[in-house]
Amino acid sequence: MSRTPDFFEDLRRVGALKRGLLGGRPSDYALSQTPKPQLSRDTVGAWLRGERFPQRLEPLLDVLRDIRAEAAHQDVLDASADGFSGDSVAKLLAENRWRRTWEAERQRRTHLNQEGVERQQASSSLVDQERRARQAALADRPRPVRSWTPKRLGVHPAIPGQNTTPSGADFVLPTYVRRPHDERLHARLAAAVSDKSSLLVVVCGESCTGKTRTAVEALKAVPDDFQLLFPTDADSLLAMLAADAVGPCTVLWLNEAQYYLEGPAGEAAAAALLRRLDADGPFIALATLWPDHDKTLTTATGNGDPHRQARALLSQAHYVHLPNSFAGHLDAVRHAASHDASLATALKAGGTDVTQVLAAGPDLVAHYERPHGPQGVYGKALLSAAMDAHRLGVTRPLPLAFLQDAAPGYLTGSERAAADPDTWFTSALTHAQSLIKQIIRPLQDVPRSSGMGAVSGVVSLADYLQQHGRRARQLLCPPDTFWNAAIQHLTSPLDLISLGAAARDRYRLRHAAHLYCAAADAGDGYAMTSLAGMRQEVGDREEAERLYRAAIDAGHADALRYLAAMREEAGDQDEAERLACQAAATGDITGLRRLVFAREKAGDEQGVERLLYRATADDAGNTYAMMRLVGMREKAGDREEAERLYRAAVDAGNTYFLTGLALMRKEAGDRREAERLYRAAADAGDWYAATRLVELREEAGDQDDAERLARRAADAGQHYPLIRLVELRDEAGNREEAERLYRAAADAGHAGALRYLAAMREQAGDREEAERLYRAAADAGNSYALIRLVELREKAGDQEGVERLYRAAAGDVFDLMQLVELREEAGDEEGVERVYRAAADAGDSYAVMRLVELREQAGDREEAERLVRQAADAGDTEALRFLAQIREQAGDGEEAERLYHAAAEAGSSYAVMRLVELREQAGDREEAERLVRQAADAGNAYSLTDLAGRYWRHGLDADGAAAGPWVWPEPRPAARGTP
Repeated sequence: MSRTPDFFEDLRRVGALKRGLLGGRPSDYALSQTPKPQLSRDTVGAWLRGERFPQRLEPLLDVLRDIRAEAAHQDVLDASADGFSGDSVAKLLAENRWRRTWEAERQRRTHLNQEGVERQQASSSLVDQERRARQAALADRPRPVRSWTPKRLGVHPAIPGQNTTPSGADFVLPTYVRRPHDERLHARLAAAVSDKSSLLVVVCGESCTGKTRTAVEALKAVPDDFQLLFPTDADSLLAMLAADAVGPCTVLWLNEAQYYLEGPAGEAAAAALLRRLDADGPFIALATLWPDHDKTLTTATGNGDPHRQARALLSQAHYVHLPNSFAGHLDAVRHAASHDASLATALKAGGTDVTQVLAAGPDLVAHYERPHGPQGVYGKALLSAAMDAHRLGVTRPLPLAFLQDAAPGYLTGSERAAADPDTWFTSALTHAQSLIKQIIRPLQDVPRSSGMGAVSGVVSLADYLQQHGRRARQLLCPPDTFWNAAIQHLTSPLDLISLGAAARDRYRLRHAAHLYCAAADAGDGYAMTSLAGMRQEVGDREEAERLYRAAIDAGHADALRYLAAMREEAGDQDEAERLACQAAATGDITGLRRLVFAREKAGDEQGVERLLYRATADDAGNTYAMMRLVGMREKAGDREEAERLYRAAVDAGNTYFLTGLALMRKEAGDRREAERLYRAAADAGDWYAATRLVELREEAGDQDDAERLARRAADAGQHYPLIRLVELRDEAGNREEAERLYRAAADAGHAGALRYLAAMREQAGDREEAERLYRAAADAGNSYALIRLVELREKAGDQEGVERLYRAAAGDVFDLMQLVELREEAGDEEGVERVYRAAADAGDSYAVMRLVELREQAGDREEAERLVRQAADAGDTEALRFLAQIREQAGDGEEAERLYHAAAEAGSSYAVMRLVELREQAGDREEAERLVRQAADAGNAYSLTDLAGRYWRHGLDADGAAAGPWVWPEPRPAARGTP
């Protein structure tokens, strides 16, 4: 039996195939445009270098299909993929292979995340006593869920109705109007309670759309005997989890979850909470998030991947996305308003943004946008500075001293001259803290984390104004006073680093350097690494290397990788290898992989082997190095050494290698030892080993043991061993037994088993049960079941049901393309467009672009542009860029440039680059420079570094003028110690 291919090794082989045999086609950029959601070019490149695991399978399959199409076009599908494995190009790119290996790697990673999760129950009164003592010491303790008020849980007070007196307007809570998402959320919580499972729910929506109120109302689905925990911050959450306070029958309340998940403490809290989700239930974590924060926390980046644990946690969440308005539900609001004064007042304002009006959001914006008198003008300057701080990444309360020093840059010269230096700030603060509609202030006091009163000297900005600032000021670069005030008054390294990155993205290099330096002075190694990167970019290699070493001293392991690359470029291979191996020992194998690739590209196989042996000597548990070494030794026919390496890795505690060692023992005829090793690997959670073990027991005729092992794996969430057992029974002609086991797998939640079982019921003539099972499988994410449902509904003449299924496919490119192929095979061109339109109506931007293409091909330019504008209004800037490309390819340069301008203004870096190319080709350098400056002001300069560097050698000043030479800041030596 052949071994399952290594997922990352196969990715690298595909990358090598594309670069070599396929001549670099398709480009990484072209590949990045295919999946939905579209990827960055860097993400595709990282995949094909084997450096990053795709969190979702379908976008990867889209990329691989494009590569396969190019291979077919070049007629090389039957050619050897790499010259040594025996795989053809077609075999390497086979979809089933990737589905199998991706699932294997996902299971392995899940297992690694779950290590150490299950806690032993207190085995003695002493242990139990210690746990109770820890819980008693918590600052934030659990209380019965019904004892918490909406106000205490963070619900915004509503505007009082016209008949409400001021004395009764302390906290107005209007009647709650339920919508479809409420019904789904209540059902989900009730199911978690009933099943005694653990559940993380994220209620995601813009400011003042009712996120917290929605979550509070959902608590009605929780039994009265549940406890609710509301941690103050990430440290409090960590303390709760460490004290075993978050037990069964508990709700964990994470309002504004970004405050719990950002920074090192947030990463630790995310990892701990992920482990808690795998423990005993019923347990419910209820979180709220803005879409912007959700995107930040769930988007993989370079730069040390600061949100890796938060991303892993949120990938397990059940999301409830709140609409921005009550469009379609105003009749229900009107009915409730007949006996609710606040709702009645909100309806009189007109429009459908009911929750925003109730929270006085539009009134806050009006107070900011239309200030009265000098007091209002100066107050607006404070609010503008606060908005800029938050939109550029500051998460902590804002010092009043920062706002005072930042504000002058937001005023005109005459406004500054007219200000009384002794009183302007006091009057400005009075305006900025005015009580709006009796319920909310633009700048708010910050309550103490414990005890009574407010924290002295700091304020926070109302979240509705934070959101307004992100939109209204997104194309503006803050003035010089803002950056200088931040350097002088902000102390959080995370805030300083965020502002440093924002300054760098705006090509304000001097400000970026000083902000990074300030963070480095506070002991942050990442800031030191960023500062070193800036020095490296300008060619100051000596200073860059010195700073990288200082970052290493400060405990920032990423600097090891960068320094290793510098030493390699300088020809110092020994030091490069030492640093890369040191980084690998901390878990960062990127530098090691890069050196291996470089040696391979140079044909230095001995150098590769020497490097890998060096890495395993430093860290015998290094999976990447061990796997590469084992592969090289097996390829060379040195099975004895390969087995020795396997055993060394296992002895180092790396259970991943048990399966490989078991396979070698099986191939050597030592079946008993092979089975022992497979059992050990299966016990450690390796689904592949469990599958092989099931096969061995089935082959030995011990069907009861095979089924017991398969069921045990399914109970642990590993369904494939049971599915494989079903296949073996089916292949043996025992269909009745196969169906029985399929039902067991389906009952364990395996969507694929549901589909197979549905097919068996359909063959048996039980169409009603078949359709029920297909629907359950489709709801669980099985694309093939969705396709079969469409076919069944079409045969039944249920066109409305078909349209519902089309809309259900929105958001998943694979499902969408399967439906499109179904219509294309039937020759139904109108049906193809109907599929895309249903998905587009559900907000699928990929479907929008396909629709645009179809409308363009049909000559319906007006409809194509309407669709693009609709997508742009919903925040999809790439649709504009896509239409511009279509018009440019059609030879309509003037229209293409107009659309590129619209896309550039909406934030598309590609559109800016293309516009600059067009303007430079036309000899209009002045306009080209203006476009790059505009992109820099909007924060897109980092993606346009080559262009910006061509125009401004020393960066830009805050006002947009080209900066002159400046002196680099020097971090204090104290920053080099371990923080």
